[in-house]
Amino acid sequence: MDDGEDALQQCLRSGVAFVVTGGARGLGLAMAEALVEAGGKVYCLDRLPSPDDEYQRALERVVPEWGGSLQYKQLDVNDTAALNRLMEDIAAENEGIQGVIAAAGIQQLTPAIDYTAEDVNKMLQTNYTGVFMTAQAAARQMFKYKNRGSICFVASMSGTIANKGLLSAAYNSSKAAVIQLSRNLAMEWSSVKENGEGGIRVNSLSPGHIVTPMVLKNFEEVPGLRETWSQANMMGRLAETSEFKGAALFLMSNASTFMTGSNLIIDGGHTAW
Repeated sequence: MDDGEDALQQCLRSGVAFVVTGGARGLGLAMAEALVEAGGKVYCLDRLPSPDDEYQRALERVVPEWGGSLQYKQLDVNDTAALNRLMEDIAAENEGIQGVIAAAGIQQLTPAIDYTAEDVNKMLQTNYTGVFMTAQAAARQMFKYKNRGSICFVASMSGTIANKGLLSAAYNSSKAAVIQLSRNLAMEWSSVKENGEGGIRVNSLSPGHIVTPMVLKNFEEVPGLRETWSQANMMGRLAETSEFKGAALFLMSNASTFMTGSNLIIDGGHTAW
């Protein structure tokens, strides 16, 4: 870790529980690993029957001295009943849940004129409803155990702009919905109520273009897209998942206790010009 990450580590209590959906690989896994490095007990949830090879390599990097742990639980966020049961089990095992990163999402590249209602509903079911239900399931347990927790939705800069060279109207609009959802849940849950409930911070994170399995698939589908995207931001390159580990620590730790209802954009300057 660098000095900045060491400072953030001190703001994260060792051994507390965190949940990361979409944690089998890619950005979700990188953010989960950051929490483990800071001593968190992290549960990675994903619909894959078994985690990606990338997850196994992350396990090998976990050092016992960190005090953290990484556990994989197969779960489709569209199964709301199972989601609630698992959140309840995790909270019971750990006397609450300190933080949740909702990173599960899907994408489909289709011209808007060809999109079917079924396509749109499938996209929104995972990217919006699944995120909403994840937050709701976590908030129930945070209220129950009176945790002053933090919830982060992984949105996208695609929620505020149209991606050059990518026909993904449903995906982009689902991310815009997630950004607005975070503001509204922050309004409802951030203040502490008379019965002690509340105090849950809710924010969204909007990354720019990152090299992930989903994006690599986009590059196969759209020739020249990597070059188009690399030239579209001020840094002239795409991001690596590891470059968002600091954001995960910041949003889940006491370093951001006065931050709620915000959308943190990390995009290499893409939306700034």
